[in-house]
Amino acid sequence: MTYKIRSIRADEWADVKELRLDALRDPVAHLAFLETYDQAAALPDSFWQERAVGGAEGATGAQQIIAEGPDGEWVGTLTVLIEEAGTRDWTGLTVERRQGHIVGVFVRPEYRGIGLTEVLFDAGLQWAWEREVERVRLIVHEDNDRARRFYGKAGFLPTGLVVPLGEDTDERELEMAVGREQL
Repeated sequence: MTYKIRSIRADEWADVKELRLDALRDPVAHLAFLETYDQAAALPDSFWQERAVGGAEGATGAQQIIAEGPDGEWVGTLTVLIEEAGTRDWTGLTVERRQGHIVGVFVRPEYRGIGLTEVLFDAGLQWAWEREVERVRLIVHEDNDRARRFYGKAGFLPTGLVVPLGEDTDERELEMAVGREQL
């Protein structure tokens, strides 16, 4: 089968919503995403429209990249956010350098293990490097062993930054990053 790897278009917001909701139904979604299916399903269409515009082809602050099957079905995705030095990230920490941040990684279970995640990561990293970031990072739940193994194979190394998931839980997420100098 042939898959097309591309950035989404702004008018594809309904497909963005559908794929995200499918991702949130995954059995390990609680380890991979910071929202639940019910939270995402309750969001208005205007939210999904804005999300699509912000991550569409030609956007400069983020890019959502998909793997599209020969029948047009979206089978995988990831998003790269650009974080500017001096700003605050989602955890409240100050961003020290201009960097990419990979989020929302998902490949439908029936398409896993055929190389789509690798190709999505290659496209996401290429997009980030073209924006002259110093490094690309991601945050992964400490118990998400499958994802951590893949990220390591993709060149991402633990940075030592540990992010607690909240005051009422002992769960933590770990930062992993790849820099230009590692390539």
